Amino acid sequence: MRKTSRKTQDVRQYSRLVVDGVKQTPSRAMLRAVGFTDADFTRPQVGIASTWANVTPCNMHIGDLAREAAAGADAAGGKSVIFNTITVSDGISMGSPGMRYSLVSREVIADSIETVVGAEGFDALVAIGGCDKNMPGCVMAIARLNRPAVFVYGGTICPGAHHRDIVSVFEAVGARAAGRIGDAELAEVERTAIPGAGSCGGMYTANTMASAIEALGLSLPNSSAQEAVGESKRADCRRAGAAVMKLAEAGIRPSDILTRKAFENAISVVIALGGSTNAVLHLLAMAHAARVRLRLDDFTRIGRRVPVLADLRPSGRYLMSELIAIGGIQPLMKRLLDAGLLHGDCLTVTGRTLGENLATVGDYPADQDIVRSFADPVKKDSHLVILYGNLAPEGAVAKITGKEGLRFTGRARVFDGEEAATAAILAGRVKAGDVVVIRHEGPRGGPGMREMLSPTGAIMGRGLGDKVALITDGRFSGGSHGFVVGHVSPEAAVGGPIGLLRNGDLLTIDAVTRRIEAALSAAELRRRRAAWRPKRPYATAGVLHKYAHTVSSASQGAITDA
Repeated sequence: MRKTSRKTQDVRQYSRLVVDGVKQTPSRAMLRAVGFTDADFTRPQVGIASTWANVTPCNMHIGDLAREAAAGADAAGGKSVIFNTITVSDGISMGSPGMRYSLVSREVIADSIETVVGAEGFDALVAIGGCDKNMPGCVMAIARLNRPAVFVYGGTICPGAHHRDIVSVFEAVGARAAGRIGDAELAEVERTAIPGAGSCGGMYTANTMASAIEALGLSLPNSSAQEAVGESKRADCRRAGAAVMKLAEAGIRPSDILTRKAFENAISVVIALGGSTNAVLHLLAMAHAARVRLRLDDFTRIGRRVPVLADLRPSGRYLMSELIAIGGIQPLMKRLLDAGLLHGDCLTVTGRTLGENLATVGDYPADQDIVRSFADPVKKDSHLVILYGNLAPEGAVAKITGKEGLRFTGRARVFDGEEAATAAILAGRVKAGDVVVIRHEGPRGGPGMREMLSPTGAIMGRGLGDKVALITDGRFSGGSHGFVVGHVSPEAAVGGPIGLLRNGDLLTIDAVTRRIEAALSAAELRRRRAAWRPKRPYATAGVLHKYAHTVSSASQGAITDA
């Protein structure tokens, strides 16, 4: 550990206020009931934030991992306290009204971890996340609290039979609707695609965000590139418990790690991996929590010089477990560093800089073709394309690898909500040349900005992936691929241009000029806006209602504490 300028500060800065002195005798009495001994009151308290739940395979094993992290902290001289926060499953709620709660859960997770750590006076924190929103939620809490902290990824799932994963199931639904497979094959895919614990197996949102957080420096090296079940992940958790004690002793806080340069490193790694569009939304939110200025245009600036190197699903061929087998993301990061595409001077939770962590990392095996060279990239620049135009004055996010083409012009097929669009696609009413428009799915209008994996999976399953485009003020699962544009801002619910479109309007998406336009004059848009009326809100009470009234635009990360 390098930084020692805060060595003179008390490593029990927060817990001392809770357990020391005559006045806090009642606090100690309560803590004795949960297992504290006399010696424990003299040790730094380490909160272990567990996202364990039996509602999803992504998190079903994290209770065991939390106990490993606690053991690591205790062995290093701390007193661990495990507590839980929530998780919801995107894969299970996808395509249903329940998906409205997915992005909301990111805020609930961040708020709940901040609440427990702040209330209990923990001196340090280890947070363990699995499903998509766990990870940014944990990091947002870590950034707000600014106490020594380490994030641990719960790990990726192993491949299912015949190299299947969850996206295989969604696309099989489309293939069944098109008559390309029968009921027996669909049932067989359903039964074999998800073999056990761990997060979805491609470079979808979970693996994308885990990789981004490792690149930020908040995880130990290789934490993002381990399977969920096995000794390597258990050891990672024990090391995290020990590492957070060293951070506390050295006075290293998240604000020392979460710098603008660190966020630029995360963006570069996400691009090189061909990661999820959700990374844009979550990195903006995480940067806001860390008080780092990050904007949509930073993704464009960095994306002009960073290529896509990894041939990973959904648009590529390989799964995360196969990347793990050849060395994970550390050799990729070393390549980026050597090419001048990462900031090597960024501090990490090891107490060393990113460059120092990567100094001894070797390259991938010569015979692998999962990660390509700079001379032969999957795409020479970023697949995450920020678009502007009269349809998205505040911006939109496209995921374009080039396999779909770089430009699409077609007539709008407008749907108010995901369900209507999915039904039309499965029924064969969406044809080649259409631009499917799904609106009233934004952060406020959804509310909750549902992911459109059901309609994009149906499009791919029906064989229309290179023949149909889809735009939405909602967002996409990391498993979505095809010519898709999300995060269209302003959203329909606040009178954004996407809410003014009609069937048959001519739309153009151009990834080269970075424009998304409707062939409508400014005067026509003004006429339509004058006639526009807001749609009745989906929720009038409860968490969705509260979220809709506090959430910002997707172009700002859909944050609720602006």
